[in-house]
Amino acid sequence: MVIDPGHGGADAGARGAGGILEKDVAWTLALQLRAALERQGLRGVLTRDAGANPSFDERAAVANAQRGAVYVALHASSVGQPGTARAYYQVVAPLAFRSLGGEREGPGSSLVRWEEAQQPHISASKRLAEMIQSRLRERLADSPAGPAAAPLRDLRSVAGPAVAVEVASVSVADKKLLDQMAPAVADAIARAVAAFRAAEAATAWPAEAR
Repeated sequence: MVIDPGHGGADAGARGAGGILEKDVAWTLALQLRAALERQGLRGVLTRDAGANPSFDERAAVANAQRGAVYVALHASSVGQPGTARAYYQVVAPLAFRSLGGEREGPGSSLVRWEEAQQPHISASKRLAEMIQSRLRERLADSPAGPAAAPLRDLRSVAGPAVAVEVASVSVADKKLLDQMAPAVADAIARAVAAFRAAEAATAWPAEAR
């Protein structure tokens, strides 16, 4: 699985009145998620280190280099009910001009356009988002009942199941509140990803073929 801690470096993301930075919340959550994945027998690959801020394309390239990987982008909202989290999946990616190979497409080309890479995977991404949201609601009862669709730049170049998870919010007075919920969020995501992978494998390989 590829874990993308949102923002980073000079890009702090959302900033709370008390000085809480989205990039820091995302990084803490990413480390928790990597550990939670290991407990599920899965490996987590980070798109950045603590101080870096890769471009969207660089982050997507990490995911697209991992065959069969699931991609989860992590964020923290500027507003919202504290102690809640929501999963998002991509809805559209209309503006495309580059192929995954970095070349412009010509007539008859079968290459997938870089900025439309997520389009063939939206159904799978929605299923993943639904499974994550269900787990999040089990751990954080005030979280929304279902995920939401949105045109997210984080996801549109990822050629595989991809979702974003946003925790609320940097507006809390004490970052400890966000740090304390991070293990629950990480565990919910990790368990959902493990269940998703198992379900996808069962669909790809019917019982009579296994």
